[in-house]
Amino acid sequence: MRNVVGILLDRKNYLGISSQQTGYEQIDLYNKAAEKLGMTPLYMCPQHISQKSVLGLCYENNKYRLVRLPIPKVTHNRAMTLTASLQKRLSMLSKSSIVFNRQNRYDKLFIHSLLLANKSVAEYLPVSYRYSSERLEKAMNRYSSLFIKPSNSSVGRGIMKLTLMNDKDWQFSWSNKKPQIVSEKEVVTLIQEKVGTQSYMIQQAISLATYQGRPYDLRISVQRGDQGKWQVNGIAGKVAASGRHVTNLAKGGDAKRCEELFRYSGFDSNRMRRAVEEASLLIVESLAERLPGLADVGLDIGVDEDGRIRLIEVNGRDQRYEFKNLAMNETFIQTYETPMRYAKFLLKG
Repeated sequence: MRNVVGILLDRKNYLGISSQQTGYEQIDLYNKAAEKLGMTPLYMCPQHISQKSVLGLCYENNKYRLVRLPIPKVTHNRAMTLTASLQKRLSMLSKSSIVFNRQNRYDKLFIHSLLLANKSVAEYLPVSYRYSSERLEKAMNRYSSLFIKPSNSSVGRGIMKLTLMNDKDWQFSWSNKKPQIVSEKEVVTLIQEKVGTQSYMIQQAISLATYQGRPYDLRISVQRGDQGKWQVNGIAGKVAASGRHVTNLAKGGDAKRCEELFRYSGFDSNRMRRAVEEASLLIVESLAERLPGLADVGLDIGVDEDGRIRLIEVNGRDQRYEFKNLAMNETFIQTYETPMRYAKFLLKG
């Protein structure tokens, strides 16, 4: 069997392969990339890993076979392993396999601290603090708009926004609820009730550029490919739904081509795209120096009204669906092929 590469999936997606019910994972694109590169994909889930072998679905000759094989030399991790038992399985796999993107969810404050230590990327970071009521009050005295967000979540869940309305009142926005106008004292109490004992962060809000009155940001796919080099595979715009403060498509946002958004905002489209790509590569290469195995990420980047670039979030398991929604087919395919090229590079090492 030639050049076997493991692809680790969540159990639900793994079990859905035969019925083509694999969520956002477009499994056939891994298969096509593997065939093109002379490789054999072995689909696995953490629950089926043992010390020396793994039970998985091998795709060869246009069909899947359930097989037990030795642990593959290289594995692309697409599973979310947040529980202790799944972490134990992943650790077991990592003893025999080079697992890239082994960790694919990071605490936002941890990422912020790593990047803040690098002067060349610190300019792209909005001011951020670990949440406490005292820090919130200080931030409210310093900034006119803030986000209070969970430090370890995704798809915009739990994000609150504060905007100063006058000397004493703030607009409080949360989830899909109607914004409230509350006093400074009331809003601090309200936010503390919602935070509770969870880990949250306070972040200076970026005055994002807008499209038809709605703020937008960008999702950038940055991956390692041939020779292990980082590359930007694509940029997609995400426009917040009317009246919302988050741009996530899962929260009603719309996908738009970045060129259209840049032109609407009066930016030079080509120049802005190059600047975003350069910043994205700089950010990811900086993180890779501190996070071994990082290889496949999606960055959320904001551009403010003056064209300044700011990092919003680093996603360790980019779902890539913005490119599919925009019919950016070549880019979408490339986001599956590039990790396979990196896997082939590792196999040769």
